Amino acid sequence: MNYSNRLLKKRSKLKKKYRQLIEDAYNFRQSDHALSDFSEYKATKVLHKINKLEFVVRDRRSLMS
Repeated sequence: MNYSNRLLKKRSKLKKKYRQLIEDAYNFRQSDHALSDFSEYKATKVLHKINKLEFVVRDRRSLMS
């Protein structure tokens, strides 16, 4: 598996994790505010990783062309 495919696979996993964390935060909002906030915090950290990875993938594509 080449480097670009690994980056895309990692991005896909991170997006799935982000969606799950956001869903958890929404579900906890009514019952446990602390868990909701913690889940949102973790989702924000994952989103930051996704954005960094998007930059790398985009930059790599521009170098290839």
